[in-house]
Amino acid sequence: MSTRFQELDWRPTPIGEISLRRRRDPVSGADVYEVKLDDAYLMSSLFTEGEIALARLGLAALDGAAGPLDVAVGGLGLGYTARAALDDARVGSLVVVEALAEVVEWHERRLVPLGAALTGDPRCRFVHGDFFALAAGPDGLDPLRPGRRFDAVLLDVDHSPRHVLHPRHAALYRPAGLRALAGHLRPGGVFALWSDDPPDEAFTAVLAGVFTEAKAHVVAFPHPLRGGTAANTVYVARLGPS
Repeated sequence: MSTRFQELDWRPTPIGEISLRRRRDPVSGADVYEVKLDDAYLMSSLFTEGEIALARLGLAALDGAAGPLDVAVGGLGLGYTARAALDDARVGSLVVVEALAEVVEWHERRLVPLGAALTGDPRCRFVHGDFFALAAGPDGLDPLRPGRRFDAVLLDVDHSPRHVLHPRHAALYRPAGLRALAGHLRPGGVFALWSDDPPDEAFTAVLAGVFTEAKAHVVAFPHPLRGGTAANTVYVARLGPS
């Protein structure tokens, strides 16, 4: 196989065939890592601004908290949200919930660029599990510590609240699902969500009905392939102090 393209892993999973690929960008000469689910692209190391902004904007909303902060991330992916969270010196512990064991294994085998940094940081722990089922349940997001509450929960799994990867995910974005998730946050805690769609006023209103504060941030960045500007949305919602 040419060094310009390499399939690093391919697996059948309950939600489709997932593959990890590395290719050489002909313009920059840099290695690009891509994840595909069947024929659809899930993520690429070319597009990380939104994932990084998810952590930065979510944790910035905890402006009065000195730390150490307990943070949970839903969706490991290529690890950019988790890495950005760990870059905040206030973060004392990070639990990353990932539904696909294959994705966790890519990091543990260091097949992806951030694998060594995440697995080597004692603050970071991976949980192989269904974030949506855990968020809806009474025991919460950390199976090792049932009932544990977090200062921030950062979620990047679905394309958007309206475009979900699996129909069962949709319940989280409704009032009852958000109230259940909010129950796993400490007073003053933050829920932040990445979306590939423009800001959705109806969903922001749903957030505002559960949380004390809710805002949609537009994250704009240069598009590395077609030129011009691309944009993601990061929703940030915060509970009151008590």
